[in-house]
Amino acid sequence: MSAVVKGPRPLICSPPRGAESGPLAVPSLSVAKIGFFRVKGSNAIGSRFLRPIKAMEDSSVSLRNDCAAISGRNLRQMSTMENPTNIVWHKSSVEKLDRQHLLQQKGCVIWITGLSGSGKSTVACALSQGLHMRGKLTYILDGDNVRHGLNRDLSFKAEDRAENIRRIAEVAKLFADAGIICIASLISPYRKDRDVCRALFPEGDFIEVFMDVPLHVCENRDPKGLYKLARAGKIKGFTGVDDPYEPPLNCEIVLQQKGRDCVPPGEMAETVISYLEEKGYLQA
Repeated sequence: MSAVVKGPRPLICSPPRGAESGPLAVPSLSVAKIGFFRVKGSNAIGSRFLRPIKAMEDSSVSLRNDCAAISGRNLRQMSTMENPTNIVWHKSSVEKLDRQHLLQQKGCVIWITGLSGSGKSTVACALSQGLHMRGKLTYILDGDNVRHGLNRDLSFKAEDRAENIRRIAEVAKLFADAGIICIASLISPYRKDRDVCRALFPEGDFIEVFMDVPLHVCENRDPKGLYKLARAGKIKGFTGVDDPYEPPLNCEIVLQQKGRDCVPPGEMAETVISYLEEKGYLQA
């Protein structure tokens, strides 16, 4: 009688039919059990395209991907992350249009830029609330909030500010692809960085909103006391004091505030919502 050798279970791309139940068993899926969408071109998920891949003992050894691509071409050999040219995009059966139809809205990013104290976060919250009341799904990426987690390793040096903006743009792109109206609210002082963000999105899906509020108004507000610290030399490279802010040249929306007249945040938010309605983003 042959001996049974116990070892790690192989990694399986798709579960075999009739797989026994257990903590590691993966239930078989079928179109009949999926409530919302029918998977195009197949009656079962993955079984036509994916074959088992045996586990390797040495994780440093290059891994040959034995799964066939949806198009019928074999994927290239996959190795470690040291060579990014081996990364292959995996196409999903549920795409942006499907998610937008489910949410009855179109995913995009509303990029609110302006000086510190110009009211970016306040308008972002008013905009999110206004859209929520209309039954639309939004998410705010606030510059300060993101630095508490995803970007907490970044400083305020020019190169780190560029990386801060790049990361937020990439996350906003994911939200937009999910069909969500993403509201990014951050100073983002340099045109070149904002232009790089715009280039990530399809035409029309990057909506730049400029909070056109004069420096002296922002400084008089100084809600966080940052201008006072910057003028005292306790903060270096502060936008508007010893670091420049480059206003947009061709943004989609300008929210102005001049002199003593204070435009309510809700009114500014309605201006943005009207733009979204006009461009068809509030329907699928």
